[in-house]
Amino acid sequence: METSLRHTPLREWHIQHGAKVVPFAGWEMPIQYAGGALHEHRKVRSAAGIFDISHMGQFEVRGPDACAYLERLVSSSIESIEVGSSRYGLLCAPDGGVLDDLFVYRLPDTWWIVVNAANTESDFAWFEQHREGYNVDLTDVSPATAMFAVQGPEAIAIMDEVTDGAVSQIERFGATDSSIAGVQCLVGRTGYTGEDGVELFMSASAAQKVWDAILGCGAAGRAGLEPIGLAARDSLRFEPGFALYGHELSRDVTPVEARLTWACDLESEFIGRDAILARKEAGAERKLCTFTLTERGVPREGCEIYAGGDKIGSVVTGMFAPSAEAYAGNAFVGSAYSKVGSEFEVDIRGKRKAAVVVKRPLYKPAYK
Repeated sequence: METSLRHTPLREWHIQHGAKVVPFAGWEMPIQYAGGALHEHRKVRSAAGIFDISHMGQFEVRGPDACAYLERLVSSSIESIEVGSSRYGLLCAPDGGVLDDLFVYRLPDTWWIVVNAANTESDFAWFEQHREGYNVDLTDVSPATAMFAVQGPEAIAIMDEVTDGAVSQIERFGATDSSIAGVQCLVGRTGYTGEDGVELFMSASAAQKVWDAILGCGAAGRAGLEPIGLAARDSLRFEPGFALYGHELSRDVTPVEARLTWACDLESEFIGRDAILARKEAGAERKLCTFTLTERGVPREGCEIYAGGDKIGSVVTGMFAPSAEAYAGNAFVGSAYSKVGSEFEVDIRGKRKAAVVVKRPLYKPAYK
């Protein structure tokens, strides 16, 4: 089974540098390095970290109907994205269920779409299925593309050193082409950690050269730059309230339950809009909430939640949140229990632990 797993161009580098690699979404990925996930989490919050996220999928959309085509598929307003900018959005089924969440970059001559690794093939098939009637060219460029993220308070200064000051000129959600170690890269001021930073794309064949240049520059000054694994990436995204597909989002969840109607332009006729509007007007029976335990315990995905002896929901993400110094989680519960201050119990290995719903997010994003 392991031989069928895909791997990024940096697989050998990760192993040689002490990474523990595990199967993830059909890929063999570094989950943590020798220092451990807690150290890596705090490194990103205090200084900077670099992530190899080359497992993510990327599509290119070109042609005269590209904007109209994406307006039909993606929940957010596509037409209003300026050239050199990007936007978060959702891919929804006709009944409003979320097929994936994604980022759309509008570039001078193309649209660049970033999707989740586990959904790359199904997303591309969905894009293909709805291409009829639109004059567009659609290409899955994932196999030829590597993707990194550099995140943390020192991320922009580090990236400025390898781009001759170009990155600090990019506004939040902006994107531009830049040269790093002689390699042409697309650099977006985006990220998944709640910290300032960038995500960058380059040819897979040049990935090692770019990685070495950034890591070497970051390690040379300030508090240093370190590689970060998927475990810390999960806790870093959880604290500022970012959804992870397969947890806070799924085919059985609409943006209403997931508190993501802000990512939906309900004036636009994207697939799933009518169902989302109807669900919003009717009111959702369950909603996503963030909770902290008021007694010691580690909530995990799948733990059942009870109130007054009745099961009212289940945990979709649970962990120790280092920045908040709390055992916390996200859960879908009956809407009446999703309000801040609501109390319930989380069943952890047969023992029910008291919890309270708290204001989201646990960590205020530190963007500049």
